[in-house]
Amino acid sequence: MINTIAKLGVFNVWANETLLRRLDSSVAAGKEAPQPALRIFSHVINAQAIWIARLSGTASPLKVWQEHDLAGLHYWHEQTSQAFADLCANADETELLRHIQYSNSQGDAFDSQVSDILTHAVVHASYHRGQVATKMREGGLEPVNSDFITYCREQSGQVAPQL
Repeated sequence: MINTIAKLGVFNVWANETLLRRLDSSVAAGKEAPQPALRIFSHVINAQAIWIARLSGTASPLKVWQEHDLAGLHYWHEQTSQAFADLCANADETELLRHIQYSNSQGDAFDSQVSDILTHAVVHASYHRGQVATKMREGGLEPVNSDFITYCREQSGQVAPQL
């Protein structure tokens, strides 16, 4: 049986790393990373930290719209992306069915199933990485393709990794 949630967790790490590599290579080529792209990608990384904290019953070290520079994005990616993927990979059926109670950034209380949260976090990140791609193009940078199927094609060796 395919563990789709675990696969999505690994995809999420790949997509974040692929985007960071593109930003790094653009900056290395003398181009500036557009602030709107950094702001939205910061939100992606922050959301990972927030969901990890909610799932573990701890306080998040980051706020929803806290902004990071490129070095900060690398740091928080290292702190959160693999940790989130590990939660996806290690969640057994009992964990996936577990419900947690939490409050969102506006203070509204919710009760959600862990499987829904893990799925949401990856879908949410993908949505916002698409926005980052738009902001990169608007800022004169070539965006990266961070689609799930692109990840699958790279993993199967059908296409070369993007630089």
